[in-house]
Amino acid sequence: MSQFDVYINPSKKSREAYPYIIDIQNALICDITTRIVIPLGELKHFRNEQMDGLTPLIEYDSEQYVLLTPQIASMPSKLLKDPIGSVESLRDEIIAAIDFAITGI
Repeated sequence: MSQFDVYINPSKKSREAYPYIIDIQNALICDITTRIVIPLGELKHFRNEQMDGLTPLIEYDSEQYVLLTPQIASMPSKLLKDPIGSVESLRDEIIAAIDFAITGI
């Protein structure tokens, strides 16, 4: 598992609105059985609205998604099977959104 890997949402109940999960946990924290994740929501399910700084738009697989930073959570690592991609190139935007959620800056 690598930081910023993208996974298919393992929850069938929420997969329509939140098709992907981004693993944001640093590789140094590997001795616990959970991973810190943020869901990606399909923009159309959020009335094409997003909040600058907190919920940036993420383009993945040629589609627009909202990084749902306020829904940051932990998930059992065993639920995260094979990654389907990475958003490492968006590292700065993701970290900025997490920072904004915590510090307001």
